[in-house]
Amino acid sequence: MGIGPVAGSRRKRLRPYLAVAAAVALGAGAAAGATAASASTGAAKVTFAGYHAPALVSRALYKNDDRTSTPIKHVVVIFDENESFDHYFGTYPYAANTDGTPFYAKPGTQKVNGLYTKITPSGPVGPLLTSNPNEYNPQRLTHSEALTSDQNHGYTPEQLAEDNGKMDKFVQETESTTPSAGCGVEYCPPGIVMDYFDGNTVTALWNYAQYYSMSDNNWDTSFGPSTPGAINVTSGNTSGAKALNPAWDTTDPGAAATSSSVVDVNSSTGLGTLYGDEDPYYDDCSDTNHTTDGALAALTGENIGDLLNNSHVSWGWFEGGFTPTSTSDAPGTTDSLPVCGSAHANIGGASTADYVPHHNPFEYYASTANPAHLAPSSLAQIGYTDQANHEYDMSYFSDALDGAGGAQLPAVSYLKAPAYEDAHPGYSDPLDEQTFLVNTINSIEKSKYWPSTAIIITYDDSDGWYDHQAPTIIEGSSDANTSPTNSAQIDTAMCTEVAVTVGTANGRCGYSQRLPMVVISPYTRENYVSSNLTDTTSVVKFIEDNWLHGESIPGSFDASSGSLDGPGGLLDFYTFPHYQPVILNPTTGAVVKGSGWWGNDGVKKDEKATS
Repeated sequence: MGIGPVAGSRRKRLRPYLAVAAAVALGAGAAAGATAASASTGAAKVTFAGYHAPALVSRALYKNDDRTSTPIKHVVVIFDENESFDHYFGTYPYAANTDGTPFYAKPGTQKVNGLYTKITPSGPVGPLLTSNPNEYNPQRLTHSEALTSDQNHGYTPEQLAEDNGKMDKFVQETESTTPSAGCGVEYCPPGIVMDYFDGNTVTALWNYAQYYSMSDNNWDTSFGPSTPGAINVTSGNTSGAKALNPAWDTTDPGAAATSSSVVDVNSSTGLGTLYGDEDPYYDDCSDTNHTTDGALAALTGENIGDLLNNSHVSWGWFEGGFTPTSTSDAPGTTDSLPVCGSAHANIGGASTADYVPHHNPFEYYASTANPAHLAPSSLAQIGYTDQANHEYDMSYFSDALDGAGGAQLPAVSYLKAPAYEDAHPGYSDPLDEQTFLVNTINSIEKSKYWPSTAIIITYDDSDGWYDHQAPTIIEGSSDANTSPTNSAQIDTAMCTEVAVTVGTANGRCGYSQRLPMVVISPYTRENYVSSNLTDTTSVVKFIEDNWLHGESIPGSFDASSGSLDGPGGLLDFYTFPHYQPVILNPTTGAVVKGSGWWGNDGVKKDEKATS
């Protein structure tokens, strides 16, 4: 049984944080990258096994951007970090309105599969809130508690927390242990893994859901942390992985290595499954800017970038902090390699590096890597093959939207915020995330590309946060994992009792937990909750269906993933498109401009004018 529903009895409230102002329109961190655009302009100083610097490909060959199966000509995937559905939307559409930004739902707003059985005038009620099977009941996190501790989101702990579908061991298995010295500025009381935010803190996301569409049945493709999630949103296949010594290793660079993050390794091929967080092999900024020589990971299969290149469709990965700030010698050498050194402080005042190598999926593949973090040869080449190989600092996304130097928005854009704005608990939070989301989305909605754009907001994993809904395991795994660095069985009965059907590799069990997904486009139903089954790899599926005639990646979940635009889906091409942008305040998340919008007091503008 859960503990009693006495609010606040186990909590010591922190003082409200002071928000840090955004430095630039598309999120602070882009400016730092732009000022360092020339820091890395030459070829890689070390040799990466299997990597060849790409030659410039003429823009004239990219003729298929507009040859789509739907009216969508531009997809922008904003891929944030570590939130379960219930953690962000568990009481949607009801907000307590006791702190933070006021939120009042539109009349007729759909309820979701959340933490309640019904919503009364005094708030949500139901046994999950008052008699939860976990050791603690879920409690609402206030606006001042936005910066929380990180939870355990490993592949096996997540399975253990779900306890073969009983969903009752999150406190024991995924709640992080509170340090003896405390959590500093992070909020981390006992039972926090169960807790949730509402529309007074994740205000922008709730407002976007009011005007566009959201899902309450979107799932993490497989169990595990950030790197598998990043691979799944760009390929749907975490198998075909190998651990290698880094290119700057002084004894045997590029040689086969062992890693606890690469499991089910085939003795003949040396390939296994990347099921944990390991920095990418093809990245000079891996291993803490090449200051150590720990094993790194590489992938041998295809990703969506490969397919888009083959079909001459423009695309790009844009990440905060990607542009190097300086160079430094690799250990034991005089090879001057780029350093990704830009950093920013979150709302708690703690500084964190903007660039996180293991959040960048394309650096795991020789075909799509940009190891030296080279800038594009010109702004006009953004989205097209050249020395940057489709990987860019976030500042270049702003250039693409604005048309600077002849730049154009690629058909497919993946955005990864600088770390302090990517929502990852422990170093980011919903308020810093909101700043990035709103500044970015406002800019897209004000651009010439908006009428033909779909913005997809989703997440790489759950962080281990509680979500009440038990998954259907569609892909089993039974890995005894005889790796020298990890001899334990990694799968529980909920995975071993289901067959492996997608490829042949273990370590890919899923679905795991529900993740938020919000789609912002003129081609959504307004204020719509879709309960169609989707997962992280559904993003890949939509890109394949829209631009590539349904082409599939071998070994990928894409063939079995649900569609974003099927009947009842997040995108709806049979409804009249609504082109009027809905502009939000990046600090509060409140609506400031839009046709017939509901303000903070829940009253339509035209009603205010006549009252």
